[in-house]
Amino acid sequence: MKNKIIWITGASSGIGEALTYALSALGAKLIISSRNRDELFKVKFKCSDQVNVHVLPVDLADHAALSRNAEDATRIYGKIDILINSGGVSQRALAMQTTLVTEQRLMDVNFWGTVILSKAVLPQMLSQGKGHLVVVSSLVGKFGTPLRSAYSASKHALHGYFDSLRAEIEQNIAITIVCPGFIKTQVTINALTANGDAQGTMDHAQENGMLPEVCAQEIIKAINAKKQEVYIGGKETKGVLLKRFLPKLFAKIIRKAKVT
Repeated sequence: MKNKIIWITGASSGIGEALTYALSALGAKLIISSRNRDELFKVKFKCSDQVNVHVLPVDLADHAALSRNAEDATRIYGKIDILINSGGVSQRALAMQTTLVTEQRLMDVNFWGTVILSKAVLPQMLSQGKGHLVVVSSLVGKFGTPLRSAYSASKHALHGYFDSLRAEIEQNIAITIVCPGFIKTQVTINALTANGDAQGTMDHAQENGMLPEVCAQEIIKAINAKKQEVYIGGKETKGVLLKRFLPKLFAKIIRKAKVT
C-alpha cells in the first residue's frame, strides 16, 4: 500500500475511518470523503502521516456533483489507484412501514452514489491501464433479513452491478466486493427508521460485533490479494453458505433470528 493513492468514502466514521488509519500507517496517500467536513479533519489529525491525507467532502446522494468530486479527487495527486466505496446508510424498519422516500434515499446513497462515483473514476483507471474498485457491501447483500429490506436491496444491487462490470472490463482493473457482518460501528445509530429519522441507538448484535480495526485489516488483506469477494465477521458469515445450500432451513432461521 505504500505510496498508493487511495480515495475512501465514508471515512469520517466506522469502517472507512478504521481503513484511513490503517492505510495511512502503511504509507498510502489518501483522499478521505464523507458529508461531514469537520469529522473528516478530526480523522486526518489522528493519522500517522497527516501530510498525505487530503479532505474532500462528498455527499453520495448529490449525484449531480459526483463527477466534479471525482475530478477534484484526481487533481490532488494526479490519479486514483484504489477507490474504496465505504460510504452508506443502513435501515431498521419493517418494509410495509417504510416510506418510499426513505427507501429511495437508501438506494440513492448506497447504490447510485457508489455506481456514479465508480464510473466517474473508472475512465482514468482504464487510461492508466490499472486500478482497483473496492465496494463495501454487506452480508445482507447476499441474503435478506428483517428490518433491512431496502438496505438489503441496495446491497444486492451492488453485487449485480459490479459482478457484471467485472465481466465487461478486460484491462487490469480489479473489483473487490466486501461483505461485512456485525461490525462495532455507529451504523445502527445512524440507520434510517421508517420515516427516515436516525434510529439513535446501538443494536446489541452490533455492540458485540467485530472491531472496525480488525475489519479494516481483513479488507486490506482482500485488496492485496485482489479477491473478488470477501465475507468478514463472526458466525453470521455462515449465513451465506446456509442460504446457498439449505435455503428452506435458512428461511426458517432468519425469520426468528435476532438481527438487532
